[in-house]
Amino acid sequence: MSNKVNKNVLRAGTITAGTALMLLMSSPAFALTRDDGDDPGPGLSVIQTLGLYVAAPIVLFLIIAGLVMAGDRPRKQAKSKS
Repeated sequence: MSNKVNKNVLRAGTITAGTALMLLMSSPAFALTRDDGDDPGPGLSVIQTLGLYVAAPIVLFLIIAGLVMAGDRPRKQAKSKS
């Protein structure tokens, strides 16, 4: 039992250390230093940000869901006379 616990602890520690190392390596160390040719442009307003990152995905989801529901709608079959 102790050997199994040690393996799990070692595995969890390795994954935690690896994740922390990846996060540290991907952090922007010199983000405040401007590079040559760096021209960020004007920022977005609150309304533009909400429209781009909240409203647009919701609208796209509703359009796609509507198209899927319209395509999946069962067709009415003509009643045959017997």
